[in-house]
Amino acid sequence: MVSNPVHGLPFLPGTSFKDSTKTAFHRSQTLSYRNGYAIVRRPTVGIGGDRLQFNQLSQAELDELASKAPVLTYGQPKQAPPADFIPAHVAFDKKVLKFDAYFQEDVPMSTEEQYRIRQVNIYYYLEDDSMSVIEPVVENSGILQGKLIKRQRLAKNDRGDHYHWKDLNRGINITIYGKTFRVVDCDQFTQVFLESQGIELNPPEKMALDPYTELRKQPLRKYVTPSDFDQLKQFLTFDKQVLRFYAIWDDTDSMYGECRTYIIHYYLMDDTVEIREVHERNDGRDPFPLLMNRQRVPKVLVENAKNFPQCVLEISDQEVLEWYTAKDFIVGKSLTILGRTFFIYDCDPFTRRYYKEKFGITDLPRIDVSKREPPPVKQELPPYNGFGLVEDSAQNCFALIPKAPKKDVIKMLVNDNKVLRYLAVLESPIPEDKDRRFVFSYFLATDMISIFEPPVRNSGIIGGKYLGRTKVVKPYSTVDNPVYYGPSDFFIGAVIEVFGHRFIILDTDEYVLKYMESNAAQYSPEALASIQNHVRKREAPAPEAERCVFDC
Repeated sequence: MVSNPVHGLPFLPGTSFKDSTKTAFHRSQTLSYRNGYAIVRRPTVGIGGDRLQFNQLSQAELDELASKAPVLTYGQPKQAPPADFIPAHVAFDKKVLKFDAYFQEDVPMSTEEQYRIRQVNIYYYLEDDSMSVIEPVVENSGILQGKLIKRQRLAKNDRGDHYHWKDLNRGINITIYGKTFRVVDCDQFTQVFLESQGIELNPPEKMALDPYTELRKQPLRKYVTPSDFDQLKQFLTFDKQVLRFYAIWDDTDSMYGECRTYIIHYYLMDDTVEIREVHERNDGRDPFPLLMNRQRVPKVLVENAKNFPQCVLEISDQEVLEWYTAKDFIVGKSLTILGRTFFIYDCDPFTRRYYKEKFGITDLPRIDVSKREPPPVKQELPPYNGFGLVEDSAQNCFALIPKAPKKDVIKMLVNDNKVLRYLAVLESPIPEDKDRRFVFSYFLATDMISIFEPPVRNSGIIGGKYLGRTKVVKPYSTVDNPVYYGPSDFFIGAVIEVFGHRFIILDTDEYVLKYMESNAAQYSPEALASIQNHVRKREAPAPEAERCVFDC
């Protein structure tokens, strides 16, 4: 910071010196708070700490001014008379700004017009800044017209602001309650008032016209060539002559659909069609006689008439290119009427004679449409999942609440408490499994097998029940038709495979020998030969370990 130059020296570089005692070069604070109120104070020190020069009275002058009373010299001051107050409801009484506007309204349920132009008048009341929207009433318009928005202050945005006369002008859009109004013009008083307030008005626009109203004003010209067809002659010739057809409507492809029969009447006098329902006794349907009332049925519509509201308005010749006639109703053919496809399978004798004389069709045989029972569906069981027995799993497919499979009660009574016991060894490459012995118990009453391993001390293998009672399927048998092990499969030297484990029969008890001798027809020669060899070995003393197994 460069200080002021020394007196007598020019203010040039090199003639001014820097004051090293000055360290603060900030501006003084002029805003502060006192007792919670913001106040402004005049700065007394400038940049660098230099005291500012301004007119400041001394303390003596301030005391003199405080004790001096100007009222004693000049007297009491006289207040100026107040101006006449005119309230707004008096100043702007009966002063209304009028704007011409319109808005566009969608017409979704009409084929002749997509939108509608509605002309309105927007009134702004200057006395209380309220507005109203009124639509001039048009006679026989079919629209509720008149006061669309009653007089009130209208919100301009979501912040709570309201429309003011300063926001209105020609050629702008204003949104009131979700509807957008286009302001096109105003009256003479509104124009003079806004211009007097300094608002520049936009040029006026042309009022939009409703296209459907303008279309209705144009006269419709029709050029119809007179036809040679005489309807009166047709009425007199074919009066009381009706073609009768028997048809079915097959709706079985849809959910809860069925095949129903109908009678189609074709009236030759005016080419109208009638469809009657055929009710059967206790069919569970209301006795409505007619499915379709007597009327002319269109066959081909014009392209623009596909969206024609047929359920509300009647179809005329302008929307139809071709109507259904008598030649369209032929036995053995299908035709679509009101979205339903009817198949004609027969007709009455009068209809056959008419087609023979009129069209030369002689072959109109009756078609058999009687219901045919579908072939029985073969019940196939799902694949076996490996849990439980196949017979138990199959019961879930036969009934909703599965029941236990039927058992051979006579076999269970005859073979009750009859058990065939065998001593077997496990065929395994593991050396520890060579000394393990197993006892097979075959229950003749249920054809089930259980396996028990006698516990051996200090063997490192926990003995006990090895397999609970169950039927064991032979290897290489199909899942759908399993073959279980029977008594004839158990003999000395036989290999029994149980769920992937192979066992070799080594010995039997005395009851098995007696059973095989009494039922020799059930066993193969190999089994009987093994018995003979076993009897010879029995004559020699049996090892102590094997004898202990059966005793246990």
